[in-house]
Amino acid sequence: MTLDAATLDAGDPLAPLRERFVGADTPLVYLDGNSLGRPLRATAQRVRAFVEDEWGGRLIRGWDERWYDLPLTLGDRLGEVVLGAAPGQVAVGDSTTVLLYKMARAAVAARPGRSEIVVDRDNFPTDRYVVEGVAAECGLTVRWIEADPDGGVTAEDLAPVLGPETALVVVSHVAYRSGYLADVEGLARLAHDAGAWILVDLCHSSGAVPVQLDAWQVDVAVGCTYKYLNGGPGSPAFGYVASRHLEDGSFAQPVQGWMGAADSFTMGPSYAPARGIRRLLSGTPPIVGMLGLEDMVELLAEAGIEAVRAKSVALTEYAVALVDRDLPDVRVASPRAPAVRGGHITIAHPRMREVTASLWERDVIPDFRMPDGLRIGLSPLSTSFGEVADGVAAIGQALSG
Repeated sequence: MTLDAATLDAGDPLAPLRERFVGADTPLVYLDGNSLGRPLRATAQRVRAFVEDEWGGRLIRGWDERWYDLPLTLGDRLGEVVLGAAPGQVAVGDSTTVLLYKMARAAVAARPGRSEIVVDRDNFPTDRYVVEGVAAECGLTVRWIEADPDGGVTAEDLAPVLGPETALVVVSHVAYRSGYLADVEGLARLAHDAGAWILVDLCHSSGAVPVQLDAWQVDVAVGCTYKYLNGGPGSPAFGYVASRHLEDGSFAQPVQGWMGAADSFTMGPSYAPARGIRRLLSGTPPIVGMLGLEDMVELLAEAGIEAVRAKSVALTEYAVALVDRDLPDVRVASPRAPAVRGGHITIAHPRMREVTASLWERDVIPDFRMPDGLRIGLSPLSTSFGEVADGVAAIGQALSG
């Protein structure tokens, strides 16, 4: 692999798409696209048109004309382009935390008589906190997986903690710290063999890594939309419930609200769940927060998720090669094999907290993860090889300063 950024950018078939992002033409080096993606220029136009035409012009009529069904129609499109999910299984709305609670609470209710939830100690804090809360609420026990912090949950890690008491397994498709790419299909098979459901966190994979929720036989999944899906700060999350659990009634909505009722506008005296994935909704969905996501899903459809993944692998391979060549005192705290690595890498050094702060002052933006990791998040459609080269060079300068 050549380490000449100009050559790599010239040969990148997705390079022309970079100009569609706000700020991509500035000198700022953005290495945190896996925390908050750049906005699309089309989204600026869409938001203005929405305020002036849909919201300002149609007012309350917008609900009948488009908004009421948008969480489901956009969910179907997200399922088609990004998630490998047939229609009727994905809804957009709520935050990641709220949806994690809904999914975990519904999953343990669907496995009555079982007393354990399995999660790894290095999973994202919200996932662990939600699991601990649901366990306390339901009188269950948390079984902890001790996974490699530079890697993630493997079948060898999961198998020993499964048993007849396991109600739910919670895993991240891509580990937030190391970037480890889990074998979700294999983990789901193990969970099902034990009679448990599996809940998959897709926050660090959706939009950068191909996902096949239906083929993998995932039970429930959650993901955010402000990282590789570029929906904007606080844009709503999405939830997936396998059709088999919707059809047989085993998925019961734990936060009952009027938008998930069988007839939202009857305002009846008691709750009856809607058919299908609409039952996942609770309150009024954040329509404005879905506008950026609409644009990014269509751009991903244009680019193709396999091409996006190929660019992602090339970017992370390039970053690792530059770190190996130019930062000899830095440890790569992520898997080196692309097959088990998502769209970001973490590099470790005792001074990374101060280095990150110094870089931000110079308009070089990675992020820091405890205890000593600098995380390089490479959003495939908005990040150039030149940006990666400039970023790694700046890290080296900060370490030597």
